[in-house]
Amino acid sequence: MAAMATISVGSGSYSTQTSLAKQHKPLGSSFNALKFLNGFTGLKAMPSFETESEASFLGKTSNHALQALCLPKLEPKQMSANSFQPRASTFKVAVLGAAGGIGQPLALLIKMSPLVSSLHLYDIANVKGVATDLSHCNTPSQVLDFTGPSEFSNCLKGIDVVVIPAGVPRKPGMTRDDLFNINANIVKTLVEAVADHCPEAFIHIISNPVNSTVPIAAEVLKQKGVYNPKKLFGVTTLDVVRANTFVAQKKNLKLIDVDVPVIGGHAGITILPLLSKTRPSVVFTDEEVQELTVRIQNAGTEVVDAKAGAGSATLSMAYAAARFVESSLRALDGDDDVYECSFVQSELTDLPFFSSRVKLGKKGVEAFISSDLDGLTEFEAKALDALKPELKASIDKGVSFAQKQGATAAASN
Repeated sequence: MAAMATISVGSGSYSTQTSLAKQHKPLGSSFNALKFLNGFTGLKAMPSFETESEASFLGKTSNHALQALCLPKLEPKQMSANSFQPRASTFKVAVLGAAGGIGQPLALLIKMSPLVSSLHLYDIANVKGVATDLSHCNTPSQVLDFTGPSEFSNCLKGIDVVVIPAGVPRKPGMTRDDLFNINANIVKTLVEAVADHCPEAFIHIISNPVNSTVPIAAEVLKQKGVYNPKKLFGVTTLDVVRANTFVAQKKNLKLIDVDVPVIGGHAGITILPLLSKTRPSVVFTDEEVQELTVRIQNAGTEVVDAKAGAGSATLSMAYAAARFVESSLRALDGDDDVYECSFVQSELTDLPFFSSRVKLGKKGVEAFISSDLDGLTEFEAKALDALKPELKASIDKGVSFAQKQGATAAASN
């Protein structure tokens, strides 16, 4: 495994003045947080086309590009020197499970990205209608549909980013662990095909339980001889999105300004929002910390209960996943200022996989933001210790499943 650098960031306030790329220091060096932000959440500001609505899951970069698609073309003399120039769409994205509750809104949001040239939609049924519907949207990307195993290889050819929301949703009374037996096999099958047809692609795992399905994907890729830990991501962005939303509401803050790192895993107590690291800096009472942490950890159940048997978190998950896809595309496009939280192979703790903020680049994970784990409050330190056994059990369960399936397949050949 190739070594990945770790970025240690101090505890000051953030500024958008200087990016990491301009520091000309090795990634293992220590950076002052005053030099840090301009995009660590995947939302990066641009200098022109300012409107009342400046932010979206796409971030300002893509928001402006979308505006440019709709606004009348200006003559050269009408454009200011720093006007934003939309980049050409260049990347191919595949959504596996595109006809599902998450897949459909996720495909719509990805279709909006000016960085996507081709959007491939795969499912075992009903995907043709989704693709036809989306193809009527006048954004640059071409939409192609692929149905069933016979068309799967064509779906994956030349793909840069694979997103996997396929699987069954959580129902009332069902834990994430209850999803395991069904979704584990689905993820295994899909990742095997990815390994065969686009092994260099970024792989985004949404299918729950992420704490187990990401290790399953890693083992499958190892068995195929194409595992690159820098390019396998568990999408935990929804935990960050929820934390940002709930904190902003609680403290009456402007939502777009709030960033809360969320570490650990992607289920129950393994989700640990680091409220002490909130930007902008906020003071919480002990009661507020307890209340917000529990709400963020149980937010999925909040949606399941509110839908009363009609589904789980599909729209917010699609939004969060689209944000992570856009961040990945920006990194692939050469933006050197992209940071997101993700569940990846990690050495930050004694666990083989762990969610934390990472720096994204053209080759995937470039560095870990280790300073998020420094100076934790007593509450956070205890919560981190408490989540480790449960997260380890979930990881081990995924690894054991994949290794057993691999051994069975090898014996039958």
